[in-house]
Amino acid sequence: MNSIPRSLPISGLSDLSNESRMIATPWSRMLRGIGLGQYPIDRDPIVAGHIRDTFDQLVAKVSPSDGYTRFCRAIGTFALQVTDPDSDRGWIEPAVGPLLESVRSVPNPYYRAMAAGILMDAFAKLDLTRMLVNDDLDFVVEALAMLDDITPDQIADENQGRHGEYERVFASSAVFLAIGQLGQHHRLVTAERNHVVEALDLLERIPIPYFCGRSAGMLMSVVALLGYTEHIFDGDRDYMEEVLEYLTRADEIGNWPAFDNHLTIPWKKVYPLLTMLNAVAMCGRAEYLTRPIDALAVAKDLMSQIPWNTRVHMAQYYVIALHNLGRLPEELPDLDVFMEDVVTVLDVVDPGENYSPRGNAYPYIIELAMMTGRMDLIPDAALERMVDSFPDLDRAVDRVNRAFPVSYVLNVLGEIGAAELIFTPRERYDGRSAIAWVVDNLSEGGREEGDRISMVDHALLSYALRMRGSDAGETELFETFVFPELDRDRPGPR
Repeated sequence: MNSIPRSLPISGLSDLSNESRMIATPWSRMLRGIGLGQYPIDRDPIVAGHIRDTFDQLVAKVSPSDGYTRFCRAIGTFALQVTDPDSDRGWIEPAVGPLLESVRSVPNPYYRAMAAGILMDAFAKLDLTRMLVNDDLDFVVEALAMLDDITPDQIADENQGRHGEYERVFASSAVFLAIGQLGQHHRLVTAERNHVVEALDLLERIPIPYFCGRSAGMLMSVVALLGYTEHIFDGDRDYMEEVLEYLTRADEIGNWPAFDNHLTIPWKKVYPLLTMLNAVAMCGRAEYLTRPIDALAVAKDLMSQIPWNTRVHMAQYYVIALHNLGRLPEELPDLDVFMEDVVTVLDVVDPGENYSPRGNAYPYIIELAMMTGRMDLIPDAALERMVDSFPDLDRAVDRVNRAFPVSYVLNVLGEIGAAELIFTPRERYDGRSAIAWVVDNLSEGGREEGDRISMVDHALLSYALRMRGSDAGETELFETFVFPELDRDRPGPR
């Protein structure tokens, strides 16, 4: 019998909002800051205090040059005050200027554009859109100009030189989506400039299929949400066909992404394919399930080749893509059995073995269990084991990447209503909370971790935005979108 209190925002896949169907996985939210604040809840003053305290602790720890963490604290604190029923509203308008300056002060062009996207998205979710687009201010113009400052191959990691325009594509996805949230997406395609086509053109300047497919899936999903699918298919080029064909040449190209810990070739091939399948669902183009390949058959085969202990990372992508395509019953006819296999991995994976794929396996498993209505499969012991694993991530590579699993853990514990596990003192941390211990053990100024700290920033900010009320609906952009019914009369046997 589980004794840790849980409060679940949904009871199964049918409860997912359009935003959660489109931006389901923690990767897009924690790493890229896209789709923060999902699963709105009522304000919890205790958790709000924990979020404020953790942001304060982070800002005191990181370098003075870390403008991004300072921005995230500023917008997170702003969101918490906006949602405070005891706060008046007179302070809001004077606070907008300093928030804009905190965006502009972010030195890295990619993170500056991402901050602009987060700001616009947050204002839309807090029903403050008029404060960014009015007679005196047009932040949309400023945000679009930020995208032009992002140059290729600026990510300093083990894949240096393999990214090309990867960052600009993701920043474009975030900024376009946020502009749509403000109700201003008509300004992306004008007689003077077609920002959508410009972004789609960047895809051919991403030098390996893995990164191309992963970024293209989000970009095309955003474009479909905004109502601009004709620019994907019906212009001079068919960008979806080009990307899907590029993915089929992964073996031939052979320029595989490098990771600190071993991940198999099938894993590296199925990841971008699953993100593209979600884009196919958003666009409503069933023909791309069989052109240029039988994508569902290939995905199923690749998934079967991946050991379960890393397959669980793709399980959420797989289930959500199939659900959005309307193909879940035929591809996974017994979802309960599938989930039992997924959850079994909790007993064989040590989350303290490495930051990834072991350290972030538990959050993927738990979040998918929540989404599918099978949280009964998740024992309290697994939650405790996950939260107590951070000190074990003590190799140099794990220490500098610890923010990766920490952000995922914080995010999923918040989603299931068990955030006290990470925010309150624990014996494992000598009477400190897990999150306080993590921040205390960052390197001097956070310099070794660098931009990875942004993942913890995003997890905290996302939690703050969630507290806008359990009755908060989606923005009009998401609320009015209808996932297309894909034609089932496809060629070839299944």
